[in-house]
Amino acid sequence: MILYLAAGACSLADHIALNEASLPFEQVIVDLKKRRTEDGRDYNSINPKGYVPALTLDSGEMLTENVAILSWIADQAPKLAPKGTLGRYRLLEALAYISTEVHKSFKPFFASDADDKAKAAAGQAIIKRLSFLAERLKDDYLLGPEFSVADGYLFVMLMWSKKNGLSIPNPLSAYFDRIQARPAVQRSLVEEKLA
Repeated sequence: MILYLAAGACSLADHIALNEASLPFEQVIVDLKKRRTEDGRDYNSINPKGYVPALTLDSGEMLTENVAILSWIADQAPKLAPKGTLGRYRLLEALAYISTEVHKSFKPFFASDADDKAKAAAGQAIIKRLSFLAERLKDDYLLGPEFSVADGYLFVMLMWSKKNGLSIPNPLSAYFDRIQARPAVQRSLVEEKLA
């Protein structure tokens, strides 16, 4: 299995999930500006979408998009998904919210042509959406007492928030520290040279 990633990008969520699941994989770093892999291949020929993450399975098939990859990892390692009859759907609900409402709101922070006004508006939207999650955090993790793949994804969004000077609403600061202390998260950060 091969995970195509960029250090500190949203693909870090998949990296964390794979390490949490103890699934063996190779990582290939992608330079997103040049659209080249670390060994010089044209990344667009690997993933025509041109962005990370992409996960090539042992069968040769490829998955892209965090919601799909994280769901697949949770299927391989059921300990990374909430239990119960609605567990799978609560996981999809959380992943979709993080992807469409939080993740996409960061776009102005990555766009070279975005001005301070656009970034400020994006920051307000991000804090509002994180506050929604903070108000519902009733346990150690987003979906209950056990870590799920959604926690890795939210952790990356909180990392980006900190990097861009956004105030993380309580109790997400303690939540961030709890996630960051997990051995699989520490390993992923080291492997991406972020720690």
